[in-house]
Amino acid sequence: MEIATFAGGCFWCTEAVFDDVIGVESVESGYTGGHVANPSYKRVCEGDTGHAEAIRIVFDPAVISYADLLDIFFHTHDPTQLNRQGNDVGTQYRSAIFPHSPKQEAEAKAAIARAQADWSDPIVTTIEPLSDWYPAEDYHQEYFARVGDQNPYCQVVIAPKLRKFRKSYAERLKQ
Repeated sequence: MEIATFAGGCFWCTEAVFDDVIGVESVESGYTGGHVANPSYKRVCEGDTGHAEAIRIVFDPAVISYADLLDIFFHTHDPTQLNRQGNDVGTQYRSAIFPHSPKQEAEAKAAIARAQADWSDPIVTTIEPLSDWYPAEDYHQEYFARVGDQNPYCQVVIAPKLRKFRKSYAERLKQ
C-alpha cells in the first residue's frame, strides 16, 4: 500500500470522491501543512494555523496509480482558485499536494502540467513538503456518507461534484 495526501478545499468533498475509487483502501480527513501541533477544526477554520483541510488516501498501486489519483484530484476541484473552493475561503481551503517521496513529487509536477491543458486560468495548486498529519475529529470522518442527505451544504456542493465524478469515472468506481 502507498499513501497520497491532497488538499482540495473542504475535506468532506474530497473524501467523498476518493471513497468511491477502486484501489483506494481508506480515506481519512485531517489537517496538514501548518505550524500548530494538534489543531482542532475550530482553530483551523480561524485560518491562523497554516493547516489545510486535507485527505490521506491509502491505496493499492497495483490497482490504481498515484498519477491516476492526481488526475482525479485535478478533475474534481478547481485548482485555479487561490485559497478557496467556491464559498469556502481561506488558506485552509487551498489546493495542495503533499508528496510522500521524490517520485510522488515528480508525478505531481507532471500532473499539474497535464491538468493545465484543461484550464484556461493558471493552476495555483502548490506542492508542499510533507508535514505532520493530524486526523480530523471523528465527526468529520466519512461525513458525506453519514449525513450528506441531511446537510444542505452537502446537497448543494458535494452531491453535484459526485455526480460529475461518477459520470466521468464510471470505470473507476467501486460497486
